[in-house]
Amino acid sequence: MRWLLILAVCAGCKRSDAPPPPGPEASQISTIPAMPASEVKRGQDACKAYVDKVCACAETTPALKQPCLLACVLPDALQVSLDVAANPESARLDALQANDSVRKIVKRCIEETARLPSAGCP
Repeated sequence: MRWLLILAVCAGCKRSDAPPPPGPEASQISTIPAMPASEVKRGQDACKAYVDKVCACAETTPALKQPCLLACVLPDALQVSLDVAANPESARLDALQANDSVRKIVKRCIEETARLPSAGCP
C-alpha cells in the first residue's frame, strides 16, 4: 500500500521538460513604441526656449551665467536620448530609459523656465 502511495505521488509530480510556448504578448513587449513626434517637438521647443531665455538674461544678470552654461547642453542631451531610444539596435531597457531621460530633461527645461522670473529674469 505504501508503494502505491509513493508511486501515485511521483506520477503527479512529473516535470515538463519543455518550457511553455510564448504567448502573443511576448512579441509585443519586445518593441518599444516610438515617442510621438508632437511630444518630441514640444520638448525640443521647451528646451530651446529655456536656453535662449536664460542666456539672454545672463548678459544682464551675472547670477545666471552658470545656469546659462549648464543649459546649453540640455538640447544635446535631449538629442542623444532621442537617438538612443530610436536606434533599433538599442536594448529594450536602454530605449525605455532613454525615453524616460527625454521626459526628465524636458521637465527640467520647463521647471527652470518657470523659475527665471524669481531669479530676476523678466
